[in-house]
Amino acid sequence: MSKVLNVKFSGFTKPEGGTAVVLVAKGGVFSDEAAAVAGGSDKIQQLIDASEFNAKLGTTTETIVIDGSYKKLVLVGVGKPEKLGNDDWLRIGGAAMAAAKNSEIHATLCLSDQVVAGDEAADFALGMMLGNYAFNKYKTQKDTENKKKNVNINICVADVAAAETAFVEAQATAEGVIIARDLVNEPANILGPVEFAAEAAKLEKLGVKIEVLTEKEIKKLGMGALLGVSQGSARPPRLVVMEWNGAKSKEKPVAFVGKGVVFDTGGISIKPALGMEDMKGDMGGAAAVVGLMHTLAARKAKVNAIGVIGLVENMPDGNAQRPGDIVTTMSGQTIEVINTDAEGRLVLADALHYTNERFKPRFMINLATLTGAVMVALGTQHAGLFSNDDELADQLYDAGQLSGEKLWRLPLAKVYDKMIDSKFADMKNSCGRLGGAITAAQFLKRFVGDTSWAHLDIAGTAMDAPDSEYSKSWANGFGVRLLDRLVRDNYED
Repeated sequence: MSKVLNVKFSGFTKPEGGTAVVLVAKGGVFSDEAAAVAGGSDKIQQLIDASEFNAKLGTTTETIVIDGSYKKLVLVGVGKPEKLGNDDWLRIGGAAMAAAKNSEIHATLCLSDQVVAGDEAADFALGMMLGNYAFNKYKTQKDTENKKKNVNINICVADVAAAETAFVEAQATAEGVIIARDLVNEPANILGPVEFAAEAAKLEKLGVKIEVLTEKEIKKLGMGALLGVSQGSARPPRLVVMEWNGAKSKEKPVAFVGKGVVFDTGGISIKPALGMEDMKGDMGGAAAVVGLMHTLAARKAKVNAIGVIGLVENMPDGNAQRPGDIVTTMSGQTIEVINTDAEGRLVLADALHYTNERFKPRFMINLATLTGAVMVALGTQHAGLFSNDDELADQLYDAGQLSGEKLWRLPLAKVYDKMIDSKFADMKNSCGRLGGAITAAQFLKRFVGDTSWAHLDIAGTAMDAPDSEYSKSWANGFGVRLLDRLVRDNYED
C-alpha cells in the first residue's frame, strides 16, 4: 500500500521537523527563500560543493541536519529554469518524494529569477503523489518504510490560492492514474471481466452513469467478434458503458473505448510461456479509460464523455475459437480469424461500432495494448497514433508532448487496407508481421464509419515501460493524463 499523502500549500515559512526540500538551478543558483530555509546560503553551497551537485533536472543530494529545526535537507535540481515545461515539474516532484522519504516534508518552491506559478506547484504535488505509488498489497512482509502510511507535505509557494485551485485538478488526475495502475497491476486470478466491471461501477459515486452488459445482452446485440474471443474462457465477458454528463445535454459527447483482455494466453494460437505472465496487463487500454472517466468526474469536467470497455479473457479450452473460424460482428461485417492471438482488434471492432451507433460522438479514441509490432517501430518511449482526422491527431500529439505521455503518428493507407482482405470473409484479423501495427489500425478503421477517430497502440508504454521520477511502477497508467489534457485543452466549455 502506498503511503497516504496529506498535501497543503502555504506561504514561505520555515520547516519544523522532518525533511526540508529546496530547489537548485543549473550552476548552483538558488533563491533567498531556499537560503532562509537552510539557515544561510553558505550551508547550501557547502552541500553543493561537497557532493559535486550539478543540479541537473530531477537529480538530488541530501544531508543530515544536526543543529536545525528539521532533520534532513534535500536539494532538488531543476536544470535551467527558463526551459522548464511539459512534465518537468512532475519529474521534480517525483524526485523530491523519492529523496525525502519522511512523514513530514516541507518543500519551498522558489527560483531565484522567476516565480513558480500555481499550476507548476500543483504539478510538483502531482509528481510527488505519482512518485509515491507502490503496489505491494500482496506482500505479507512489508518493509518499515511501507508501513509509514501517512506523510504530511507542506508546499510553500508565492501564490497559494492559485496552487490550491490547480491542485483540485491535479489530485483528480492522480486518483485516475492510480486507479489505472492498480487495475493493470492486479493479477488475473483476482481481476476477471466480472470483477473489472465491478471496479468500473464504483465510478457511480462520482456521478458517472454505469451500465454493465452481460453475456446474454452482448449476444443479443450481435457482437460475434467480442464473443468469439471470450468463448474459450470459463469467465463470462462484460461490456461496460460509463457516461459523464458535465456539459449541456444537447452537446455531442466525446468517446473513449478500451481493450480489456484481462488475460491473454493467445488462445489456440498460444503464446510462448516466457513472459506470458505480463499478459495480465493486456487490459491497459480499458484501465486507462476507467482512470480517465474517474478524473473527468472527480474534477467535474465541463464535457459530456463516454467510456466503453470490452472485457474478456482469451483462453485455449475445448470451446475456444480456432484459426479459420469466421465471426460476424455487430456491424454485420465478417472476419476470418487467422490468428486467435490477434484478439484485441476483435473486441474493439464490436465496441467501436456499438459506441458509434449508440452515442454518435464528436470523436472516438480507442486505447489498446494491441501489437508487439508497435514496439518494434517505436520502442517504449512513444505510443503509436493512427487517425482518420488530422486535427484530432494534432491535438493528441500536442497533449502527449505537454503531458509527457508521448505519441508518434504512423500511416493509414489503402495499400495496407488491401492486406487484410480475406478470401472467405470481408476481412481477416491478421496478415503477418510486416506492418503489423498499421494493418491492425487499418482493421479497426473499418468499424468507425465517418466519425473522427484515433487509435492509440499503447503496447510499449502501458506496462514495463522505462522508469521516470514519477513512475516506478510496472503499470504506469499511460493514457489518463494524456487524454485528460486533450479534453481540458480542446473540448471543455
